[in-house]
Amino acid sequence: MIYMCYFYVLFYQSTMFKQLRLRNFAGLLLIAILPISASAQNRQKQPSDDNKQIVFIENSWDEALRQASAQNKYIFVDAYASWCGPCKLLEMTTFKNRKAAVFYNRNFVNIAIDMEKGIGPRLAAQWGLQAYPTLIIFNAKGVPVLGTAGYIKADDLIRFGQEALNK
Repeated sequence: MIYMCYFYVLFYQSTMFKQLRLRNFAGLLLIAILPISASAQNRQKQPSDDNKQIVFIENSWDEALRQASAQNKYIFVDAYASWCGPCKLLEMTTFKNRKAAVFYNRNFVNIAIDMEKGIGPRLAAQWGLQAYPTLIIFNAKGVPVLGTAGYIKADDLIRFGQEALNK
């Protein structure tokens, strides 16, 4: 809107404005407005991010437990460290795989925890973590069901989740 006002002031003060008819000026304004409204409509129609990547709760174990209990789901934990290369690779590839995202967003409450900040160090000690990334699946009460350490590809992550659900 600011750009339209600026455009109007510049155009109005120019000598060309006096030579154009008002309907031509209105047409120019319409041409300036249409791309803005079209881009707003496109943003609203884009598919949900839930299908593009695994959606994680960040660093809130209590919230994950509440949601898991309310939804009767298992909890998938990505225990990571900010300096960890394989952790970053998981985030950039495996967690953004469409099939893995659909499977995990549908079947689990997902949480990513930086194990060196906030509640992370206490949980790392409690869970006896030795390496990062560590991926753990808990039941809705917070009891561990299955775990693995290290980088894992999307197909293997899906198998890991299916194995936990079958226990």
